[in-house]
Amino acid sequence: MEFVGSRPHAIWLCVYLTLLLFVGGARCFYLPGVAPQDFGKGDAMKVKVNKLTSVKTQLPYSYYSLPYCKPDKIVDSAENLGEVLRGDRIENSPYMFNMQEPQICKVICRVTLDAKDAKNLKEKIDDEYRVNMILDNLPLVMPFKRSDIEATFYEHGFPVGLKGQYAGKTEQKYFIHNHLTFVIRYHKGEDTDAARIVGFEVKPFSVKHEYEGQWDDKKQLTTCDPNTKRTVTSSDSPQEVEDKNDIIFTYDVDFQESDVKWASRWDAYLYMADDQIHWFSIVNSVMIVLFLSGMVAMIMLRTLYRDISKYNQLETQEEAQEETGWKLVHGDVFRPPSHSDLLCVYVGTGVQFFGMILVTMIFAALGFLSPSNRGGLTTAMLFLWVFMGIFAGYSSSRLYKMFKGTEWKKITLQTAFLFPGIVFAVFFILNALIWGQESSGAVPFGTMFVLVLLWFGISVPLVFVGSYVGFKKAAIEHPVKTNKIPRQIPEQAWYMNPIFSILIGGILPFGAVFIELFFILTSIWLNQFYYLFGFLFLVFIILLVTCAEITIVLCYFQLCSEDYLWWWRSYLTSGSSAFYLFLYAAFYFFTKLNITKPVSGILYFGYMLIGSYAFFVLTGTIGFLACFLFTRLIYSSVKID
Repeated sequence: MEFVGSRPHAIWLCVYLTLLLFVGGARCFYLPGVAPQDFGKGDAMKVKVNKLTSVKTQLPYSYYSLPYCKPDKIVDSAENLGEVLRGDRIENSPYMFNMQEPQICKVICRVTLDAKDAKNLKEKIDDEYRVNMILDNLPLVMPFKRSDIEATFYEHGFPVGLKGQYAGKTEQKYFIHNHLTFVIRYHKGEDTDAARIVGFEVKPFSVKHEYEGQWDDKKQLTTCDPNTKRTVTSSDSPQEVEDKNDIIFTYDVDFQESDVKWASRWDAYLYMADDQIHWFSIVNSVMIVLFLSGMVAMIMLRTLYRDISKYNQLETQEEAQEETGWKLVHGDVFRPPSHSDLLCVYVGTGVQFFGMILVTMIFAALGFLSPSNRGGLTTAMLFLWVFMGIFAGYSSSRLYKMFKGTEWKKITLQTAFLFPGIVFAVFFILNALIWGQESSGAVPFGTMFVLVLLWFGISVPLVFVGSYVGFKKAAIEHPVKTNKIPRQIPEQAWYMNPIFSILIGGILPFGAVFIELFFILTSIWLNQFYYLFGFLFLVFIILLVTCAEITIVLCYFQLCSEDYLWWWRSYLTSGSSAFYLFLYAAFYFFTKLNITKPVSGILYFGYMLIGSYAFFVLTGTIGFLACFLFTRLIYSSVKID
């Protein structure tokens, strides 16, 4: 804090250099998750299909849950833990391409709908489901242009179908996209003929295909013809979805050479239309919070310096008896709080969270968790959480021993099971709801068993190891002795009411993250990529500083008013930012999302409740530790007889 108050030029220089580092690194530095694959002319290229997704329901379904053409044998691709938890179901498909060999009106199969299939298709079209495919680890996208910006944007996948009316009719009909025009962009090296895929685009059409005579798989269609180069260019004669209707699925493939190099092929996917607003908002938030933090730090330093000087100059007995403010409660300030065991557990869990997020942020900012590595972020966070259990056990047992606790095994079990147990219970209920909807987003019991195994087999033993090491160390000594009889707390001013000050304390930490929160929620719930980890890391640092300083300030005011019950208050002050986070999530739900199904709404608020709970534990721990160090510092700086 002295650094902030006495050398402002140095801190602004550090901020400027940090901004340069992360703004530059956030979008340029890219470490791909897979090695590039070279294709020679005529080489086979296999298209894989992924889950069907909808921003209206948030319930993914398997591609083959709809009556699409199937290969001879459906083969599931190997998926990491993160992909399974995300609901990805990657399978092979009947779409087969050959490098630089265009195809026109390639027939895959003909499907006759029954009543169940027609109903299922109509429901998926109503819920605006989109089909997702993958080629060479690139997701399929639909290009579109906006009238206000001269740039090409991409939407993930393509719609299952559309609704509309025939000319002169009012009855609403459902139409399926049964013809796909693929565009595969490739880049050739200067010294080789081998090509690398850098783009995978599609334009979907609904076409009622026609043919003459009896149907067979090699039948020539009259609506499109590879011999006469007649292609599908519109949906003027669409394919209606009704019981007993025949649907013929076809596709075209076109290959276009591109100047985009393989290492930059994700740039188009990560392009943000409102990036200037995003950067400006984040920088503005950072500057405001840093300014407030600098002001707070200077006020605290000047006030504290005056207080400590005054207290150390008190020499006579009469002056000592007249002392007021925070020094007056020195005999009670380190008195163990009520429910101290629970506080130890939450602080330990918060340290575990902090370690997980810090390491994840560093790796993500450096580009190791690139979007090409699907599920990599979730997998990394899960494993880091498990291995950070050793720090949770160490922190909780050290605090527990300071509170004169003796049953370290009891506190260890609570640390290992309280937070993960609550989260797992909520997750299990939400998973049961997803299972009831027959969605592919339901985590299989095998994966659930793996999660339990990670918890009980790795996390719990590591918590015990950390707790054992922490409890063996000497107890933390307080700078002042605690009186045997608790001091009476005087009546407090209205603005020092615990609930009021706690709620006020959470506003500033939330203000540091709420702009970034908008982009994070958009990426999660609107199926968009999030790859601004450089700025996210910077916002995380700002959050740490803000939580620490607002808690210290309010804790100082509390001690000055002779209220020494600061332990839980310091945790809840910064932790209350989670309350605002949940309120913002509710605001986002009603203003930005178009979720209509009750189950989907329960899923949204269930997952946001888990996120807010985790945010509470993280920010509360940061505030508590900052306040703990602050109180030790100020009470060790004054002479106490």
